[in-house]
Amino acid sequence: MSTPRKSKRPLRPPLKKKSEAVEILDRRDEPQRGRAGGGRAARDEDAQPRGRDAHLNADPRAPRGGRAGGRSRTASEGALSPDAHQSALGRPARGERPQRGAGGRGLGGGRNVPTVLAEPERLQKVLAQAGVASRREIEELVIAGRISVNGLPASLGQKIGPGDRVKVNGKLIPLRFAQRSPRVLIYHKPEGEIVSRDDPEGRPTVFERLPLLRKGRWLAVGRLDFNTSGLLLFTNDGELANRLMHPRYELEREYAVRVLGELNEEQARSLTEGIQLEDGVARFNGLRDEGGEGANHWYRVVISEGRNREVRRMFEAVGLTVSRLMRVRYGAVELPARLKRGMWMEMPEADACQLAGLPVPQRRPDEREKRPPKLHHTTPRMR
Repeated sequence: MSTPRKSKRPLRPPLKKKSEAVEILDRRDEPQRGRAGGGRAARDEDAQPRGRDAHLNADPRAPRGGRAGGRSRTASEGALSPDAHQSALGRPARGERPQRGAGGRGLGGGRNVPTVLAEPERLQKVLAQAGVASRREIEELVIAGRISVNGLPASLGQKIGPGDRVKVNGKLIPLRFAQRSPRVLIYHKPEGEIVSRDDPEGRPTVFERLPLLRKGRWLAVGRLDFNTSGLLLFTNDGELANRLMHPRYELEREYAVRVLGELNEEQARSLTEGIQLEDGVARFNGLRDEGGEGANHWYRVVISEGRNREVRRMFEAVGLTVSRLMRVRYGAVELPARLKRGMWMEMPEADACQLAGLPVPQRRPDEREKRPPKLHHTTPRMR
């Protein structure tokens, strides 16, 4: 029995079977072979339109060239171009990024959803929203000539738009004319910290415990004395800070006060009806007895002003000394019971937008949002 002769042809690796989609794309490059109406090439061209994307726009009612006319259909006889569906929807010019539609990626999600403002805004408002400073501080910078717009000194009440270049102390400020969700921190200030960035005496400041921001800075909403503890709010939005601090909004501040002694009826009535201080008449919106032991007595008081040491001075005016003062509420924000001294937490985005009077961005539900805000217990940073 003779052995079969070996072939001299080189061995080829087995070809992988192409998917139907790849075969369709390759068929348009095959040369037309065979007679009209017959052969593999003619049948393939009858099966699919010629263009890569023409099958997306092919009219099923149109006659097939190979079956009706006995020859394959050519581009000159009505075959659609590969980009017909793009030209129908509108194609952006070269170098231009296509606009995202209602179903585009990124819309309706994220923390900073762009909403372009059509009209220019006041300089103070835009810089305050960027977290540069509060409105009052920006006005002082404008008067001092430290802010310029397009190379010229800025003026009070000046309006700027997206095309303007604003510099503060010679540094270009990146401005975004968009609605951005403000960030708000809730901090439990302990005694022994000052609400200031720089202290000549070198005392520890509340800003040493806060997280660092890539852009802008934290603005303290109001102040607390060196020996006063309790709720202190911070935000990166100057507009929100102004909204929370301006006297015309009359946001209530509630304090827990411990005094040496006890108020009688006449003293309590004078504190609620009004008592004369050095800077005018002051009064408590609410006064509630919380009891106490020994010489110490606790009260809950509510005021709608933010004068310096106002609560302490009012009790001193009726002959009582405050031994401990703690703020437990600022407007609608209450000090969480689980937030201990020296700890901070970030307010949820929905609550921060509600506090600022802004619409809450519509996003897909996130599992992290269902969890309670995380508490942070940090140590002061090295100076």
